[in-house]
Amino acid sequence: MKTDIKLNKVDLYFLPVSFRVPLKFGDQVLTEVTCARVRVEVTGRDDQRAEGWGETPLSVGWVWPSIVDFHAREYQLLEFCRKIGCNIAGMDQVGHPMEIGSAYMDEGLPALLKVHNEGLADELHVPHLASLVCFSPFDIALHDAYGNLHDVSVYETYNSDYMNHDLSTYLEPAMGGLSFKGKYPCDFLTPVQQRIPVWHLVGGLDPIGEAELAGDEPDDGYPLLLEDWINRDGLKCLKIKLRGNDSNWDYERLVRVGNISIDNNVEHLAVDFNCNVSDPEYVNAILDKIKRSLPNVYERILYVEQPFPYNLEAHQIDVHSTSSRKLLFMDESAHDWRLIRLGLALGWTGVALKTCKTQTGALLSLCWARAHNMTIMVQDLTNPMLAQIPHVLLAAYSGTIMGVESNSMQFYPDASLAESKVHPGVYRRCEGMLELSTIQGPGFGYRLNEIERALPERERL
Repeated sequence: MKTDIKLNKVDLYFLPVSFRVPLKFGDQVLTEVTCARVRVEVTGRDDQRAEGWGETPLSVGWVWPSIVDFHAREYQLLEFCRKIGCNIAGMDQVGHPMEIGSAYMDEGLPALLKVHNEGLADELHVPHLASLVCFSPFDIALHDAYGNLHDVSVYETYNSDYMNHDLSTYLEPAMGGLSFKGKYPCDFLTPVQQRIPVWHLVGGLDPIGEAELAGDEPDDGYPLLLEDWINRDGLKCLKIKLRGNDSNWDYERLVRVGNISIDNNVEHLAVDFNCNVSDPEYVNAILDKIKRSLPNVYERILYVEQPFPYNLEAHQIDVHSTSSRKLLFMDESAHDWRLIRLGLALGWTGVALKTCKTQTGALLSLCWARAHNMTIMVQDLTNPMLAQIPHVLLAAYSGTIMGVESNSMQFYPDASLAESKVHPGVYRRCEGMLELSTIQGPGFGYRLNEIERALPERERL
């Protein structure tokens, strides 16, 4: 097709970010993260050239929970990003970014991961989920470059005018499901929303009351206590991190946050067990106890997120008993549409999309889930800087059950000061909403020429 592109050049940068307060993922506590930022240059059919940018936080605790030293795991992710950069710089494939990204995730990425892991001790093998996160800034940058080359938003290119193949090339329906023949991603997207509800994350280490303050918290002008966040940002949606291996703590945490929600007119709650639960009865018992003791809190719970181990193929747990109580969303388990198909059969009813698992993969998962009447959310990976923009755009076009999760403003707000000067409503929550109207122009609408961001030295590839 005359709109096809070819990748010419890749640049990779690593941007370190420090947390103002720690963030707990399951049994992992994060105090720092490295963001991988990628620039690509592409060529069109008439030798036209354009550049595109993508960025993703390499959140080690989320992509690779382990007792292995944090920096040892992070080193492997950085090294694998460098190897992806070298690997894709030599690709000859032409097409739409959906076609290039999908083909690479099916073949090139697994092959590169296998080579990378060979010779390493088993505990240092980069997991598949982590490999997707490493590839995601490259994939996002390709989508951005494609839109820039054709001077349109990336979301205007997910149709037959630009794509060589319909969705039946990539997706297979479940038995009796909707055929993907003649369907394109545009058929499963909704009209863009300029203002979307935003979720606040109540982390496992976040102080709820004054008594929990240790005295060494940052005095930086940002809130520390949950009620202060609710009042400052007008929050209506809270996602509560639970432990998944301490039912008394989880129940009491839910009670405390639930009561604060009632007192402060918060309308929606979600509970996230971060893969630590092995038996649905653990979740069911907590939900049933809340329903009996605090029905007003139970009514506010909109969904439950990923209680069970993320390796779905190894842990094929029937979860119908939990999803009969509340919507049950796959997150870490939903690497691609094939796993979502397995999840649906096991009783999962919703999918939490993340751009950190690639823009291409998120769109394919969205289409498969929508075709099978599954509910959609877009969840955060504490996305700062450029990573925030594709993240919130995906939510704005996805018709989620309730807006988007966005918590970088809780854990490292100053990391995005340069971007927030151009897009203030994207990086500051107001009246419980994010305002996206400043995202304008081709590609992802970053408006990079207006953002004064000094980059570190480019990585050698």
